[in-house]
Amino acid sequence: MSGAQPADTGRAPSLRRVLLVWLLLPMALLVPFTAALIYALALRPALDGLDRALTDTAVALAQIVEVHGDRATLPLSAQTARALQADPVDQVFFAVGDAQGQLLGGLPALLQLGTVLPRGHWRFFEATLAGQPVRVAVHAVGCGLATTQVCTILVAETLGKRQAAQQAVLLAAVAGALLLALPTLALAWLAVSRGMAPLRRAATDVGSRAPHQLAPIDTRAIPGEVVPFVQALNTLFGRLRDAATAQQAFIADAAHQLRTPLAVLRVEAEQALATPHPSALRPVLMRLHAAAERGARLAQQLLVLARAESSATDPACLAKPVDLAQLARDSAPHWLPPSLRAGQDLGFDLAPAWVMGDALLLSELLGNLIHNAIEHAGRGARITVRTGVLDSGALLSVVDDGPGLTDAEHAVVWQRFRRGQAARGTGSGLGLAIVQDIARLHGAHAALGSGDGGRGLRVSVTFPGLVHSPGGAPVAIG
Repeated sequence: MSGAQPADTGRAPSLRRVLLVWLLLPMALLVPFTAALIYALALRPALDGLDRALTDTAVALAQIVEVHGDRATLPLSAQTARALQADPVDQVFFAVGDAQGQLLGGLPALLQLGTVLPRGHWRFFEATLAGQPVRVAVHAVGCGLATTQVCTILVAETLGKRQAAQQAVLLAAVAGALLLALPTLALAWLAVSRGMAPLRRAATDVGSRAPHQLAPIDTRAIPGEVVPFVQALNTLFGRLRDAATAQQAFIADAAHQLRTPLAVLRVEAEQALATPHPSALRPVLMRLHAAAERGARLAQQLLVLARAESSATDPACLAKPVDLAQLARDSAPHWLPPSLRAGQDLGFDLAPAWVMGDALLLSELLGNLIHNAIEHAGRGARITVRTGVLDSGALLSVVDDGPGLTDAEHAVVWQRFRRGQAARGTGSGLGLAIVQDIARLHGAHAALGSGDGGRGLRVSVTFPGLVHSPGGAPVAIG
């Protein structure tokens, strides 16, 4: 009892998917980290530049402060004050206090935010002024004879430029990370695709092979990691070639050994029928003769099958130009006598039709078609062999006006040892199977259809053909 095959409950493993996932996972972590790093590195200089603008204003105010003994003043005109506070984006505030903390000029509320610093020191911080968040710069300058006499200068501005700078830096960081990530992903995809290309070619090579094509796969373009697998496939192909060769040799040897005793049996049966014999023995002798005929033909067909399978592994056997019309003319003397004995009209409608192939196998293909027609079309039937050239290639067909086949039988009669329900004669059911094998071997297509006027049977074989040029050389169609 054979074990049941497990059901496929998921997608097949994909080497491409595994590689891309292992590339994407680090990228998913690296892209945010890279964006954060770019943001941090770029934002600090941008904000420092804005702080330097505040220090410039504070230094300008320090230059205006005048000290007379222990007393400091701020002789600031309204025009200068407006110039110091001019800004297209933010509001700018300032305040200057003397050593005693008294306001010399500017906004009193801002002076209250200041702290006492040593002379020449700076401090930056964020605070709220008049209900608005601001950035404040505090600078301590000397304003008296004693080193402890320090005037405090404060400059503040709202955060509009800083917020805009943060947004611009964030956008630049994200864009920079994406510009790094997207080409990297594209290159990773390209690298994986190029790396997988030899595997796809090898898979296509194996998938497109016919059962008889067992030549080794070329490993020169295969990645080193996959070479052992391909070598294992080549070893399997070698074993299959050996098995196929042994099978072909056995069939050929068995058929060859059967031909002699079957020929002797057929001749003996013919002689027994031709010599005087009791009438009661005649049915037995007729059956014996028919069985010998059938056995001899079966042996011949087995030999043809072995030759066809052998030719499938040797393309040189199929590389010779053959004219199907001449092939049919050469076969006429062989098939006219049996057709006359069967009371049939065997005719030929032949036009040159060149193909590349094996003349012996093509002759056997034609012979099987004519034999089938003679055997099954019935007495009084008309059988026509036609050759010619179509747009799609060369055509060989055998048409009869006999009983034909039902639609249901069209599919099964191509199988080996299968015959139509109304089949007569000594056939073994191998004829059309051999026709299909030889046609497939030549890259041709065999099909069944109705005969002329919808009666009988038409068997057509369409080849990728050749036509004869005026100079006599075969020229490929298409």
